[in-house]
Amino acid sequence: MLTGTPLLTGLTVPLVTPMELGGRPSAERSARLLDALYAGGVRTLMLLGSNGEGPLVPASGVGPFTAGVIRRWRELGKAAIGHYDGIVTVNVTAAGTQDVLERAEAAAAAGADALVLSPPIYFHHRSDEIVAHYAAVADVGLPVVAYNAPRYSNPITPGIADALADLDHVVGIKDSSGDLTLLEHLVGIADRRPGFAVGQGAETLLAAGLGLGAHGIVPGVANIAPGLALALLAAHDAGDAPEVARLQQVLTDLTGLHKVRPGTPAIKAVLARRGLCPPHVAPPLLACDPAERNALHVFLAPFEGYLL
Repeated sequence: MLTGTPLLTGLTVPLVTPMELGGRPSAERSARLLDALYAGGVRTLMLLGSNGEGPLVPASGVGPFTAGVIRRWRELGKAAIGHYDGIVTVNVTAAGTQDVLERAEAAAAAGADALVLSPPIYFHHRSDEIVAHYAAVADVGLPVVAYNAPRYSNPITPGIADALADLDHVVGIKDSSGDLTLLEHLVGIADRRPGFAVGQGAETLLAAGLGLGAHGIVPGVANIAPGLALALLAAHDAGDAPEVARLQQVLTDLTGLHKVRPGTPAIKAVLARRGLCPPHVAPPLLACDPAERNALHVFLAPFEGYLL
């Protein structure tokens, strides 16, 4: 079983989910985007997260889509260097534990390297219920990365994080809360538990997270500008603080595209214009309209050199 260190170190792209019209996930329509990301230096993907519209994808769609993407990702590695050098994790977050288990079994059968799991969505739950939710997926046999996305689910508090770290199959936490005090607490857990890792998912605080000891970053805008995120990591590793600050500012500015249209529809519209992904989204989401697409094109003109 993989530890959290390879799963969360460096750049993870929380992949958008290419879809057919009507919202059916399509591994076949993912090929051009996967090719471009791999050629751009990406090696780790997270499928079906918030950028991937995961909770809007029915459990029955998890297996076929995941299997197709994993097959393509492995083929790219073998074609380039003769062996598979990638990692694919799959978010299986849902409101109920039984739904999570169905999604987790499908992801495992499809060949996922690890599961990603937020606390339950919709209802508010006690801490012990949240920990039990995570404990229930141990028998699936894959490592689990906890995913703190309090905009969408029950939050992972410091106390819950401590309890999750006591579960052998929970090997790390991706934190998208933007709370640097919490992130520092998570890094402290990693310092005490070998193989436990922390990923920073808050796009405007990537540099701050790395400075506090996060092992890697998981920015949604890496779907369209992976090279920018990789350059930030390289500057951090080189100890080039001015360049880290400059690149973080570019990334922060780039997230302004969500002021045109929040969320995944905007990212897909950008990728569609570049021939890398259909613009279709899962209902009840709606794709960007012509005015939004034009506004995105104008907004992104200064960033052209950073885009796929």
